[in-house]
Amino acid sequence: MEPTKIMLSEEDIPKKWYNIAADMPTLALPVLHPGTGQPAGPDDLKHIFPMSLIEQEVSLEREITIPEEIRDVYTMWRPTPLYRARRFEKALGVEKFAKIYYKWEGVSPPGSHKPNTSVAQAYYNKEAGIKRLATETGAGQWGSALAFACNLFGLECKVYMVRVSYEQKPYRKSMIQSWGAQVIPSPSQDTNAGRKILEASPESLGSLGIAISEAVEDAASHSDTNYSLGSVLNHVLLHQTVIGQEVQKQFKLVGDYPDVVITCIGGGSNFGGFAFPFLRDKINGKELRVVATEPSACPTLTRGIFAYDFGDTAQMTPLLPMYTLGHDFVPPGIHAGGLRYHGMSPLICQLYRDKLIEVVAYNQTEIFDAAVKFARAEGHIPAPEPAHSIKAVIDEAYKAKEEQKKKVIVFNLCGHGHFDLKAYDDFFANNLEDYPMPEEEVKRALRAIEGLPKPGSVTPPPDPRKK
Repeated sequence: MEPTKIMLSEEDIPKKWYNIAADMPTLALPVLHPGTGQPAGPDDLKHIFPMSLIEQEVSLEREITIPEEIRDVYTMWRPTPLYRARRFEKALGVEKFAKIYYKWEGVSPPGSHKPNTSVAQAYYNKEAGIKRLATETGAGQWGSALAFACNLFGLECKVYMVRVSYEQKPYRKSMIQSWGAQVIPSPSQDTNAGRKILEASPESLGSLGIAISEAVEDAASHSDTNYSLGSVLNHVLLHQTVIGQEVQKQFKLVGDYPDVVITCIGGGSNFGGFAFPFLRDKINGKELRVVATEPSACPTLTRGIFAYDFGDTAQMTPLLPMYTLGHDFVPPGIHAGGLRYHGMSPLICQLYRDKLIEVVAYNQTEIFDAAVKFARAEGHIPAPEPAHSIKAVIDEAYKAKEEQKKKVIVFNLCGHGHFDLKAYDDFFANNLEDYPMPEEEVKRALRAIEGLPKPGSVTPPPDPRKK
C-alpha cells in the first residue's frame, strides 16, 4: 500500500538553514536608513536585534548551522508529515491527472509554521542577555508562536495584536496568555504610535504596519527589550527553510518531485520557508513552477508598486525595497489576518522581479469554498491563509484534467483553522464579503511613497558573490 503520510525521523530534521541570497540571480537592493537614505549597517539595527540575527540578516553564506539547542526544541513537532491527498484528488475528480501533496505544519504546539523562527529568535536573544521581547501579530499565529518560544527560554513577551483579529479570534489570545505572554489590541494606548492612530481614527481595525510600529517603539524604549518579527526579514525566512528541506527529503522517499509548488504569501515567512529550497532547484535548471497566493483585498504583489517604503505605519523601520501598497494602507477586515500586510520580503520581491515566481490573488468567499472542499475530503480544517493555496491547487488540478496532462502539485498547509471557526460560521451563513482592492488605493499608495528614495536612484553595492 502506498503511504498517505510520508514520514521522516528526528535525525532527518535539517542541520542547516538554507540562505537563498547565496544563489539568487540578482541580489536584493540594500535596506536604507530612514534618516540618511544610505544603506543601513549592523549598527543601525543593534538597538532592537541581537548581533547574531543581524549577521544572519546580511549573510551571503549558502548554509547556516542550526544550533543543537534549537534542533532539540524542533523535535517537539518536527519533522512534520507530508501527505498525499488522494481523497481530495478523488473528490475533485482529478485523480488520473493530478497528484496532490501537502505539508502539514499545523502539528506544532501553536498550530502553525511560525515556531520554526520564534524558537530561533528567542534562543539568540536569550544568548545575548535580553530579558523581554516585543512583537506584533496579525491573525495571532505569530504572537502565539513567540509566546510559546519565550516561555521555553524564560523570556517575557508582549504582543500587539491587530485589533480586528483580536476581536475575531479570541482563543488566539488565550493561547498567548497560556504561555505567559501579555497581549493587547493594536492600535493601543500603550505607545505614542498607537495613541496617534486612535486619535485620528478611534474605530481603527488596525493593521500589521500599525502593530509593528507599536512593537518597535516598545523595544526601542526599554533597555532590556528587543523586537521580534514573524515575517519579511531575511533571517526570519532563513529559519523557515526547514520546511522545504524536509519536503524535498520526503519526495525522495517516494521517488517523486513537484511540477508546481504553491503556498500563500503575506510578508513572506511561509512562502520563503516552503519555496526557497525548490527555487534553488529552479535557479539551477530544474523545470518547475512556483506560485504564491494572496488575498485580492491586500494584493501586495499583484497590484503593489515596487518602491522603497517603510515596513510600518509610523515610519520607524528602515526603508525596504519591496512591492508595497503604501505604509499607511489599512486592509479590510478579512479573516486571513496573516496576509493583511502592505509590503513584502525584499528577497521575495527580487525573485518576483526576476520572474522566478508567479502570483495569483483570490477573494475570501472563494478561498473558504476551497477550504471546505478540502476539509470534507482530507479532514483537516485549514486556516484562512493556506485556504488561498488550496484554491490555487484546485485550479491547477482542473487545468491538468482539462489539458489531459499529468501534474504533481504540492502546497504548504501552514496552519490549522481551529481558531478561525467564526469565519467558517460567516461563510456558511453567507455573511462573508469580498473586498477586491479598488483602483484608487493604488493611487493612494503612490502618494504614500512620494518623497522616499526611488529604487532606480540607489546604486547597488558590488556583488561580493562575484569576487
